[in-house]
Amino acid sequence: MRHRRIVAYLEEHDLDAFVVTQADNIYYVSGFLLDVAPWERPAACVVTRGGGAFMVLDELSTHHIRMARERGSLAVADVVHYTEHPRSSHRTASVLDWTKLVRLGLARYGVRPRRLAADALEPTLSPLREGLAEADWHLAGHLLRDMRLVKSARELDLMRAAAALSDWGQDRYAESVRADMLVSDLDQEVTRLVLAEAARRHGGEKVEVRVSTLAGPAAASPHGTGAECGMRIRRGDVLVDILIVRFNGYVVENERTWFVGPPDDRQAHAYATAVEANAAAVAAMRTGAPTCAPDEAAQAVIEAAGLGDHIMHRTGHGVGISGHEAPADMAFNYEPLRAGQVFSAEPGIYIYGLGGFRHDDTVVVGDVPEVLTHRSKRLEDQIVG
Repeated sequence: MRHRRIVAYLEEHDLDAFVVTQADNIYYVSGFLLDVAPWERPAACVVTRGGGAFMVLDELSTHHIRMARERGSLAVADVVHYTEHPRSSHRTASVLDWTKLVRLGLARYGVRPRRLAADALEPTLSPLREGLAEADWHLAGHLLRDMRLVKSARELDLMRAAAALSDWGQDRYAESVRADMLVSDLDQEVTRLVLAEAARRHGGEKVEVRVSTLAGPAAASPHGTGAECGMRIRRGDVLVDILIVRFNGYVVENERTWFVGPPDDRQAHAYATAVEANAAAVAAMRTGAPTCAPDEAAQAVIEAAGLGDHIMHRTGHGVGISGHEAPADMAFNYEPLRAGQVFSAEPGIYIYGLGGFRHDDTVVVGDVPEVLTHRSKRLEDQIVG
């Protein structure tokens, strides 16, 4: 289906092939999760106007590709590798002239590089533009961006599986918090538990987990202080827990705010406001509503509570293969929401010296929005340690 849409675009715009060089887009088109950064070891996935497709990868990925092929996860079977090792004489090209393999691949499919589309012009594409200098290049990253906006049933199933793991992890987080423990110990322990559970539920799949705690006054900075080493959890702290699961390439965000001991009145007010703002944002994620509607709804709640000066970021962003993907400009985007889009709903309140208050749910747009992350936000369930 994805290749057919690319071919249709090529035919409509009289283009000979689509050259994909960005890691997330390569995965989307080929089913292969790169094991290296393409700026270091260039990679290309090419779909031709005739429907043929091939990949050019580094030799480091040789066995990785073989294993992916054996699992049946590849959507592109034709793969060639360039060498970066001087004794690998059996390879047909080195990293210095890997563009020759792209030219040869195009030739195998009868393509003369006349008019080519690309998902990005820099940085990986620069050698290709030089090596295929006769081609007229067209930037067409918007095609894959738009294709990735609305998730398929299979993509949503992967995200539901990730969300279920993240909810399980949030329960383990609540059980693991103790006053005076190192924040790093807490994060590592919860990560370990979620990965062990992932192995039990989804052995043989790819699961990545990130747990990050913002503790006490540091929670007033949405992404931490930048110097958290040695930070300990203290009684009376507010904790913002960021728990992210990536399952077979698809990300889910699940964040909750916790209290180490009963909150004081200011904390309880900010907490209740954050919960209400989150609910307002979720309710606004309906098919046909403007993309900015969730941000407007959440902001209205926070401002009505007298906390508007403590908003530091938009309410959410697109979620999918990338943790942050289009549309990223939620607060200023008036395009109508489409069923099957997935967003984070994470309005935050950040009060210097007191802490941060944020709940983040991953939500599927629909006539009735589907919240994928279900861990409780009731205040009594968020007092730990």
